Amino acid sequence: MRERVRLGILVLAIPALLPRPAIAQDAQAAAHESPDVIAPAALVPQDTNGYVTGPGWRVDFMARPVAVAPVLALPLGLTALAQDPAPQHPRPVAFEYSDAYQKRRKIHVYASFAMVPLFITQFALGNSLYTNSTDSKRTAHAIVGSGIGVLFGINTVTGVWNLWEGRKNPTGRARRFTHGIMMLGADAGFVATALLAPGDDGSGNKTAHRAVALTSIGVATASYVFMLLTR
Repeated sequence: MRERVRLGILVLAIPALLPRPAIAQDAQAAAHESPDVIAPAALVPQDTNGYVTGPGWRVDFMARPVAVAPVLALPLGLTALAQDPAPQHPRPVAFEYSDAYQKRRKIHVYASFAMVPLFITQFALGNSLYTNSTDSKRTAHAIVGSGIGVLFGINTVTGVWNLWEGRKNPTGRARRFTHGIMMLGADAGFVATALLAPGDDGSGNKTAHRAVALTSIGVATASYVFMLLTR
């Protein structure tokens, strides 16, 4: 009889000693009762086919927290310094001109100031010769024309000389060459104008002389204004 009673107690005690499935409600109660619970809780996937709640996730409050590596955030200034520096372009080397270049340039500039007044005077005299030709007007027209020839001779020598000396300077090279080519074209036009000038006996082509002269004056003036605007 005693053996049956002991066997019955043992049978009743076995289910109490076995671990039971942990569900969310039991875990919350255990969290309040047990002081040894480590937070935070971790969600651990587990096969819970035999659980009352069915398959799903089990809340494991005994799991250790996952260590997260700290992220080092650099200040904005240090972040900019850490980046690759922008490519450095070589600075242009200063081009040195000779003292003779500077003297020729002054002569070229000062002589250019007389160009426009000479053009205006020559145009007025030439236009007057068309309507009322006199010896004095023809003489004045020839003198002013010679002055224009001397002026362009001086500026051609100084300009071409300086253009050659500064040919290796990349700064403003296209501007200088454009001005030089236009002025050389005007030089050729003024030579042709002198060759087409009517003689004292009325020979020559006045219309061609006038057209070439005005074209040369226009090219030279445009080149002069171009240099003034692009300085």
